[in-house]
Amino acid sequence: MEAAALGALSLLLGALVLLVLLAVGRRKEETEPAAGLAVPEESSAVKPSAVKKLKQEKQQRRSKDKSTQHTFSHPLLAATLKAHNGNVTCLDFSSNGKYLASCADDRTVRIWSTKDFTDREHKCLRANVELDHAVLVRFSPDSRAFITWLANGDTIRIFKMVKKDDGTLSFKATAEDFPQKHKASIINIGIAETGKFIMSASADTTIHIWDLRGDILATINTNQVTNSYAAVSPCGRFVASCGFTPDVKVWEVCFGKGGEFREVIRAFDLKGHSAGVHAFAFSNNSDRMATVSKDGTWKLWNTDVEYRKQQDPYLLKTVPCSSSEGSRVALSPDGRVLAVSSGSDVCLYNCESGELEETLSSVHSSPLTDLRFDTTGLFLACSGDRAIRVLHNAPGHRAALAHLRMLLKKAQSDAMRDRLTQQVEEAERALNMLLSHTHTQQLP
Repeated sequence: MEAAALGALSLLLGALVLLVLLAVGRRKEETEPAAGLAVPEESSAVKPSAVKKLKQEKQQRRSKDKSTQHTFSHPLLAATLKAHNGNVTCLDFSSNGKYLASCADDRTVRIWSTKDFTDREHKCLRANVELDHAVLVRFSPDSRAFITWLANGDTIRIFKMVKKDDGTLSFKATAEDFPQKHKASIINIGIAETGKFIMSASADTTIHIWDLRGDILATINTNQVTNSYAAVSPCGRFVASCGFTPDVKVWEVCFGKGGEFREVIRAFDLKGHSAGVHAFAFSNNSDRMATVSKDGTWKLWNTDVEYRKQQDPYLLKTVPCSSSEGSRVALSPDGRVLAVSSGSDVCLYNCESGELEETLSSVHSSPLTDLRFDTTGLFLACSGDRAIRVLHNAPGHRAALAHLRMLLKKAQSDAMRDRLTQQVEEAERALNMLLSHTHTQQLP
């Protein structure tokens, strides 16, 4: 009996052990995949948490890019204009002094109000360039339109500024662009202040003179091997170019009394550099010109001459300077201050003494693309990345004050001395206000 009971108990224990083993095996099969079958991965379906993480990483990258953006600080910095999403390639002030135009490779042209330069906020109007982007922009003489050079279209497109009923401005491109005529890359465009012609110059040796309808009036071969810069004079009479050769050539675009085009004639040359000329600039009335060369100098010239009587321009000053490929030069409207760019640096010189008055280093994160004084001479604007820097022309204030003091010493009548004394006092107050304002801007 006892043996039988022990045997039954052994069988029962064995059955229990077998049931436990079967249960464990079944659970293992449920938790482990069978051979040859694929288990769906959680990463194949994006969960909300993953989307949130991706957004956070993107914001972090943006913050990092923003923190590494180029910054520039200087006592003469009046404003930094930011609105473009691409690199700014060209600037131009309207002749009425109210606007600054800028274009960039973001397919927009921006129009800024110059009266906002010293404000904290700088609003602008946007003109879209359809299916292309502008690399150059120039205002019309009446400040109611502007022309652009299209990067892909290789042609000129005109935009008209239209005032809406609410007083705001909008922009409308003309129905047709100018025909494609240049065979090399463009270096500059311009409109004569007289409104009689448009100029376009390319990097070979070609300058085209157009009427406002897009017909070519004349073509100039500069014979300078390559052109590096060309421009229309502020007076609207002349077109000039420089390049590989060590001179600047100037032509007059002649019209009849009835406004009809007549001819383009050689006016004069600026000769004196020992190497190719990077760029040049005119004073506001075109009686002065400044040039910057590969020979490491800038020169100032008196161009108020009667060239038809064989009178040549004469050299006023030669000053050593830093220059590089793509250097730009700007001459203040009164001809008293010269700005020269080299890479991303800008130097300001007194034209009377030739002294270097200000050096602004690393104004932009890349070499400057444009450099221009406004029509009043109070501001200097430059571009080189996505931002536009607007600088106070303090050297211009100092030069004007020095000129007034010189006139005061030479004054012979009491009335003249009284008037000049008042002007000196006003100039001193303006300079002191500017310097105190720039000092306040620098305080933490």
